[in-house]
Amino acid sequence: MSENLTIPAIEMRGVTVAAMRDASLTVVADVNWSVAAGEFWVVAGPERSGKSDLLMLAAGLMLPTAGCYRLFGSETKHFGEAELAERLRVGFVFQGGHLFNQLTIAENVALPLRYRKNLAAEDGAQPVAAMLELLELTPLADVTPANLAAHWRQRAALARALILQPEVLLLDNPLTGLGARHQQWWLQFLDRLAHGHEWFGGGPVTLVVTADDLRPWKNERRKFALLRDKKFLPVGGWPEVESHCDPALKELLAGPLETTI
Repeated sequence: MSENLTIPAIEMRGVTVAAMRDASLTVVADVNWSVAAGEFWVVAGPERSGKSDLLMLAAGLMLPTAGCYRLFGSETKHFGEAELAERLRVGFVFQGGHLFNQLTIAENVALPLRYRKNLAAEDGAQPVAAMLELLELTPLADVTPANLAAHWRQRAALARALILQPEVLLLDNPLTGLGARHQQWWLQFLDRLAHGHEWFGGGPVTLVVTADDLRPWKNERRKFALLRDKKFLPVGGWPEVESHCDPALKELLAGPLETTI
């Protein structure tokens, strides 16, 4: 973990986010946001509100079309090969997993070690086995993604994102399509990461997740923000979420509560 906890992990000032598929299209404008090390943020918004685009930019995979974005204090517009180490401090879990179907689950999880750390398969075998055990994926190690249910593919994508022990973990709508039991597993596991997991030496991981349903994320320790109408609106903690009068936020809270951790 970084020793300098005074520098925000994520800092955006006047940032404009373009669409991934069309850089001429603005999806979020004038984002002012700071995420301190160890914080747990939930960014909620309806479909097509720019949640995935914002996360891609936060991961350093896209550049802002305006404004300044600093990742661990380094401005991302200057990122090149020399700044690769900074980007490796961030893990990303895509919605749906985005695994390689021609590879087994174990091989998918090993990819960051092979290509980012330049480890041979035999050198990466032990950490991969440990990660699969941690995420209850050991029986599925030699199975290909096409032969697995979506919830196991999503969990394998989490394993792949965690194998390099990132300091920041970004997750795009991780609860989408999951039943109550698997939702509960994710919420419990992410809370373990946020509080300090033994896999990371007991230090907390900084977490940012996106959601189109706020109900499962109720927790006094989390911070919340709303994306709507191309605006990024920090809301605060859960009490502020419940008392907020924004109709879009109310809609994200509608319906009976099924799972909270």
